[in-house]
This record gives sequence, C-alpha cells and structure tokens, in this order.
Amino acid sequence: MKIAIVVFPGTTCEADLYAAIKQTTGEEAEFVRHDAEDLGGFDAILIPGGASYGDAVRPGAIAKRQPVIKEIVKAAEAGKPVLGIGNGFQILLEAGLLPGAMLRNEQLKFVCKPVKLQVTNNDTPFTSLYENGEIVSIPVAHMKGNFYCSDAELKQLQNNNQIIFTYTSENPNGSLADIAGITNEKGNVLGLMPHPERAVDQLLGSTDGVKLFQSIVQNWRETHVTNA
Repeated sequence: MKIAIVVFPGTTCEADLYAAIKQTTGEEAEFVRHDAEDLGGFDAILIPGGASYGDAVRPGAIAKRQPVIKEIVKAAEAGKPVLGIGNGFQILLEAGLLPGAMLRNEQLKFVCKPVKLQVTNNDTPFTSLYENGEIVSIPVAHMKGNFYCSDAELKQLQNNNQIIFTYTSENPNGSLADIAGITNEKGNVLGLMPHPERAVDQLLGSTDGVKLFQSIVQNWRETHVTNA
C-alpha cells in the first residue's frame, strides 16, 4: 500500500503523521506537495494538521484552491480512503468533500490536551478495528474546531451514520452534537479534529490512534490483496 501525505505551506504535523504510519503499519508513505497534479499512484490520501497558509481568510480556504485538491477529489470519488486531521478536516470541509464548517472554539481559546472520544460507527475503513461504542483517548490541538452544520445536514449525518467519533465526558470546543469526526455518505472520506498520530505510543500517553491507521491498511488489503 502506498500512502500520500499532502503538505501545504503552513502544514506542521506531516512528520508526526509519517512516523505514525511507519510505526503502526510499516506501509510506504510519501510527502506530496500542494501543487502536485497526479495522485494516481497512491492508494490512500492523508491530509495532516497545521495552519495551512496561516489560516488566512479561513482555515483551509486557500488550501482548497491548490492543484492537489482536484486530485484529492478524484481519489475520493474513486473510493480511495481520504483522511483529514485537524486542519486537514477543515480543508475537506472547504473543498466540499464533507458537509458543514468550523467555527472558533466556544471559549475563544486554543485547546491542546487529551480528550475522550466515543467510536460511534466502527463500520468504516477507518474504524473497523475498534469496538462500536469504544472510548478512546486522543489529543486535540486547535483554535477553530467547533463543528457546525445546518439542521438538515445534521439530520442527514445522523440518519446515514456518518458521525464516526463524538466527544464524551467533555466537549472541548462546543462542537454541534459533540461531533469530533464525520465521513462522507460513501464512508471513504473522514474528517477528524483530534490527532490520532499523537496517540500511537504509550510514551505519548495513549496508543488509541493505532487502530485507526491499522484499520485503513487492513481494509485496503482485504479489498486489493488476494492470497495465492
């Protein structure tokens, strides 16, 4: 499996994500620039966190205008797994691959700490190794992670089981319906505000992010690899 890690000017978490992939799966990963015009050789697309373009205008608003976005949309439409973490989630929202928008945190402060999440749907390429309802600890680090959408969009997310992770015990940003992560209707595009790449080693305080990366690889192998 070959994984693309898309890097925009201002991205800050690409090295963490690369290390997490190599440590948890051993799969091939490669950094791809924002001006790349072909992602056809990759099996999965990951967009790491960090304030792309300094969050000028809105988080993700400038990134969505870069050439690589067309390739990310093409990969999503082809059914390839696409994961956006933190600012990556914001980019997916701006690009129209996921519904909704991000507002400033309710308390108007940057939040950086471990939070408890509930896995509310384990029938996705990103969560299949978790138990449904499992509680995990994964850190957040954002200023604008307060997810918002219209009533109609929220109802659709709920009816289609597109809400994948929710904050439990504490909502760190005021996110609507305690939403921490959602997928598109097909289930192959995930936006997640917490950072699973920072929860892959007990030295970091949690290993609860490991299953997410391993789920992506396992699902790809089940779909693309046949035993002789």
